[in-house]
Parts: sequence; structure tokens; C-alpha cells
Amino acid sequence: MKKKVVILGGGPNRIGQGIEFDYCCCHASYALKEEGIESIMVNCNPETVSTDYDTSDRLYFEPITIEDVMSILELEKPEGVIVQFGGQTPLNLAVSLRKLGVNILGTSADSIDIAEDRRRFKEMLHKLNLLQPDNGTAFNFKEAEKVARKIGYPVLVRPSYVLGGRAMEIVYDEATLEKFIVEAARVSGEHPVLIDKFLEDAIEVDVDLIGDGESFVIGGIMEHIEEAGIHSGDSAMALPTFTLSGTVLNKIRQATYEMAKELNVIGLMNVQYAVKDDKVYVLEVNPRASRTVPFVSKAIGVPLAKLATKVMIGKKLKSLGFNKEVIPGYVSVKESVFPFNRFPGVDVILGPEMKSTGEVMGIDSDFGRAYIKSQLAAGQNLPVRGKVFISVRDRDKRSIVFIAKKLDDLGFKIFATSGTASALKKNGISVKVLSKIAEGSPNVLDLMKDGKIQLVINTPSGRIPRQDEVKIRSHVITYNVPYTTTIAGAQASINGIEALLKKGLEVKPLQEYHKKLKGKSKKVKNKQGE
Repeated sequence: MKKKVVILGGGPNRIGQGIEFDYCCCHASYALKEEGIESIMVNCNPETVSTDYDTSDRLYFEPITIEDVMSILELEKPEGVIVQFGGQTPLNLAVSLRKLGVNILGTSADSIDIAEDRRRFKEMLHKLNLLQPDNGTAFNFKEAEKVARKIGYPVLVRPSYVLGGRAMEIVYDEATLEKFIVEAARVSGEHPVLIDKFLEDAIEVDVDLIGDGESFVIGGIMEHIEEAGIHSGDSAMALPTFTLSGTVLNKIRQATYEMAKELNVIGLMNVQYAVKDDKVYVLEVNPRASRTVPFVSKAIGVPLAKLATKVMIGKKLKSLGFNKEVIPGYVSVKESVFPFNRFPGVDVILGPEMKSTGEVMGIDSDFGRAYIKSQLAAGQNLPVRGKVFISVRDRDKRSIVFIAKKLDDLGFKIFATSGTASALKKNGISVKVLSKIAEGSPNVLDLMKDGKIQLVINTPSGRIPRQDEVKIRSHVITYNVPYTTTIAGAQASINGIEALLKKGLEVKPLQEYHKKLKGKSKKVKNKQGE
């Protein structure tokens, strides 16, 4: 009789639990078939490929709850269950399943609990001598206030065990803390609310790793284009990294390998870091597939989820031929896709709570062209000429000068609000001042309506933005004007526009890029053989 393995899917698709996890579940099923094992999929979303009639040997269209899963397991009696491919939903069942005597394939339920339980996680980092932003936990406002005072504002408030940064907020003062702690505590339920020191102006980094319990290999290190504070599911990111030094990258590699070894990772692991002043801080560790796994797999030409499945059933990475980090000689950029055009009047500002509903990928020989391809795929048609409206908060005025200068050099006409215009004029940049919306016409809304603005750069003034800002940002969607709400995003956009103007774009199939990688690794092997 054939061996059986059950794969727990991600359940209903919603923001934070996207199709990326379904990709991993499908690859798990394909890998089991290759190994002659019967694959049994448990999922309840008709929109997914994992619930197609021919993906698995058997499909149970049931909710991902402990009762439903146990009924299926009692009936099927499989060799084991895979919980690390469906995102947070099946992962949350790991400890309960273990208590009921279920064999969880891959990383143990105890290791999953170490990564999820704040106290145990802190102990692990302390043991490994790794940095973590100051933090604490609370069940109510009084406790939260005490923690926030101790670690200092701004703080990041987030519930435990949630998807997509739900009810997560960056808080700058006590009044805002009181407002958001209630919602966070409600979402967190019996678990405490997590309060972390928020590192402003830090670079966020995502790392995906695969391990077999003995050897561990990094799949990819991705640098976020937006600063820390924007949910990783909403950030654009590049592989390989584009600003981090070799020293910082080596610190990241070392920390990732140490944690993987400590958690005895069998399968996939994702780590999120913040880099500030050349110090590397561990933000969180997920001993499961992350939403970046499909992107990394396509970028490096290695099916990570497939390999992870084979590792979970006892294979070793060495025998599977993946024992070294692949660093491509080209750039891949992941960009998020947002549903804002379905919600007229909504503010497009990004934060720690995830808003995206999908993602796209741009790939090219350099960052600028890879980035512009990702923008085109996401529906952002960045202009190569025309008028740009700029309005930024005070702390961004210094940075915007260099961006505006580049736009000026590229032949764009610049419009700005009085405060931003003043900073640009002092630096010799030609700019036309526009009235504030309340002051009458002509203002930026009039120009957008008439199709006279081709790009908007607008960074938020604070947690509760001014009405003018909200109107501007909601109208970019109404009038389909490309926009960016961060300085890092503006810089990347200008790089992309410059690349488009100077080099143009060409299209090449993904396989061509992968051929280059294979050729590169053959050369390395030949040299070693000599």
C-alpha cells in the first residue's frame, strides 16, 4: 500500500494569506508524486490551484480547524502532516496536532512554538547573542503604557499569532497607544499584545532558508525598497540586495544559519531583519514557507517548496543538489499589487497592516530596469516626460532635493506645495508653486483631473494625515496617476525612469536567466575540478 501524506492548505484567501502559499502547497503535492507518495490536500478555497481535481491524489474540501483536520487524519491514517506551506492558518494548529499524537513532518511543533512564543523566542536570541529591538508584552492599556515608557516611543503594537499584520500599528504617543491597544488586544484574544521599539529609517531585509536538520542553505536575501514599518507583504524588494555592505550581509547570513541550527529547521524558514547603523536586528522568524518563496524560487531557478517537501520526507539537500546559496548576476524585483481602484476615496498610504492582494516580478540585468518592469506589471506606468507634483513632510525635505534635481535633469517640470517648493528653490531647482486645495484653483486636483500631472510624490505628514494629503492620494487612483508615498520608492522610481530613457527595455524569458546561472555554476565546478 502507498504511503500517504496530508498537506494542510491556507484556507480562504484573504489579505495576508495569499496565493503564494497555495503555490507552495501545490509544489508539495507535485514533489510527493515524484517520490511515489499519495498526496492528500486539505483546503477550502475554490479559487486555488491546490483544490483543482488533478493537483493531488485526494482532496478534502474542508475548513482548516483542529476538529475537521483530526476527522480526516483518523480516516486516512497518513505517515505525517505538512503544516508549513499554508501560511499562519495551519501553523497555528501545529501544537494542538502534536498534543493529539499527530506526526508533523519537517520542523518540530516545539521549534514552531519557540518562534511564535515571545518569551521563548527572546531566550533563543539571547542564547545566540543576537540583537532584537527592545520589546515587551501586555494584555491591556496600563501594561502597554508601562512597556512603551520603558522602551521609548515610537513603538510597534501587534497582536500575537495573526496574519498580514492585522491590527498592527506604529504608535508615537500615549493617546494613540490607548486607541490601538484595545483593537490589538481584541484580535490577540488569550495571547498577549506584542510591543516592540520601532526602528525609524531602518532597512528591512527578508531571508528565505531551507534546511534538512543537518545542513542549511539560504535561498535568497531580499532588501526591501521601502523602509522598515511597511508590511513585508506590501513592500517592493530586490534580490540580490542593492545597498547592503558585505559585512552586513555576512552578519545576516551568520545569524540566519545559527537560528536555523538552533530550531533544527527541516523544510523552510523565513527571517525578517532590520538594519540600522550597520547593526542587524532580528524582527521575527517564521519556521514555514513565506510569501516570498515563489519569488525567490523564480529568481534563483530552484523550486524551494518542492525541495523542502523532499527534505521533510527524509531526503538530504546534498543529494538533491542544492548545497550553496545562489547569488544571481541579474536583478529581480518583487512588487505588490493593491486593490485601491476598487475602493474609491481610500487613502493609499502603506503601513504595518498588509493591504496588497497580489504581487508581480520584474527581472533584468540592472536594478533600474528590473524595477520599472515590476512597476509596469503592477499597473504603474511611470512617465518618461511631463509634470511631477511633489509634497513631502519636513523630515523628507533634504532627501527630496536630490530626487527633484534628477527629475529636473531628466527634463520633467516640477510642481510643489509652498513648503516643499521653498526647500527646492533654495537648492536651485526650478519649481512652480501650487495653491493648497482649500485655497482654491489651480491646485493639484485640478491639474490631475485635466491630465496635466504625470507623477505624484507625496509622503505622509504623520499618523493622522492632513485632509489635503488624503484627497491627493485618493485622487491619484481616481485619475490613474502613478504615485509613490515613500522617499525610497521615489528614488527607485527615478532610477527606473532614467534606465528606461537611457537604455530602453528588452524582454527575455525566465529560462534565459536561469541558463546563465547554470552556466555560472558549471564554470565554478570546472575551476574547482582543475
